[in-house]
Amino acid sequence: MGGRTHARSTKESSVVNLVLTGVHVVFILFIIVMGFAHGDARNLSRPADPAHSPGGFFPHGAAGVFNGAAAVYLSYIGYDAVSTMAEEVERPDRDIPAGVSGSVVLVTVLYCLMATSMSMLLPYDAIDPEAPFSGAFKGRDGMAWVSNVIGAGASLGILTSLMVAMLGQARYLCVIGRSGVVPAWLARVDPRTATPINASAFLGLLTAALALFTELDVLLNLVSIGTLFVFYMVANAVVYRRYVGDPCPGSGQKRRAWPALAFIAAFSLIAISFTLLWQFAPGGAAKVGLLSGTAAVAVAAVVAFQALVPQAREPELWGVPGMPWVPAASVFLNVFLLGSLDRPSYVRFGFFSAFAVLFYVFYSVHASYDAEEGGAVDGGGGGDKLQDQGCDV
Repeated sequence: MGGRTHARSTKESSVVNLVLTGVHVVFILFIIVMGFAHGDARNLSRPADPAHSPGGFFPHGAAGVFNGAAAVYLSYIGYDAVSTMAEEVERPDRDIPAGVSGSVVLVTVLYCLMATSMSMLLPYDAIDPEAPFSGAFKGRDGMAWVSNVIGAGASLGILTSLMVAMLGQARYLCVIGRSGVVPAWLARVDPRTATPINASAFLGLLTAALALFTELDVLLNLVSIGTLFVFYMVANAVVYRRYVGDPCPGSGQKRRAWPALAFIAAFSLIAISFTLLWQFAPGGAAKVGLLSGTAAVAVAAVVAFQALVPQAREPELWGVPGMPWVPAASVFLNVFLLGSLDRPSYVRFGFFSAFAVLFYVFYSVHASYDAEEGGAVDGGGGGDKLQDQGCDV
């Protein structure tokens, strides 16, 4: 269904997405209200089985919090899909940052309220991991209808998330298909609807195959590690772009890159050291001292970089505030959460990354060079020139 919808015009698919998202938000608000209305605040700190489960508001300590954060980090993917729609909005320099920032804030608030309501409904060790919200109401007298409503809303949420993800990914494949990084067939734009029809169909089939043949836990961990790594790279790219650039537009003289690159490398090593100490150092005062010292070194590195290296450019309208503290915090947090994932996730991510690198080296480099030399990419359908053709306008 998602593939067929996105094969039509973006206006039509956006209307469908808007309606489904609106209904989904209503379901979320319904869950939050029911959770707070029928929950018990004492469940936030008491387990259902005190003999076998620790109690307290942080029953598994800080390690449990960060391990959980790494596992559910995939909940924050999808905002990058907004940036892929830059060709399809009137003021991308204004609308894209506003859309990303606003959606992150709104969804964060809803996630926190849902987590709180769930924790109030049941003690943490009594929550059904397969169906937490619907299971919480299923055993309550007269609340079976709430469980059914929540189940329907969850199914709708899966459809909404799938459609939003495909909307952005199809445009992304279209753009890199134009440059030859992937087969130009994926850049084929339907002449009637002006949408990347081949990319949408390919993603629909691929998504269905993954859902059919792959276990959910495997997909969740793989998506989490991929998302964390991408966010880590983006944070470093923000530092590089802000501190290495053309200080005088049109002069053609770029600032030396080595100070920014040295900071990126050094700060990443500090974050990795902190993560390894957190994971493997034996507990005690020595561990606390090492962690505190590493954190102090990280802060000192940011302070020194901010004092010694001036920014090469200022954003015209929107820009990351608090440079370089915000991207540095993002780098540190992403590296730390990456250290909380299990070993099989790294093995799968390694195979996927190796495949991507080999594909890029043996295909994308040559194909993109040929596309640049030819000045256009043939979409595989009658020689249409797609190099300058937008993916839905």
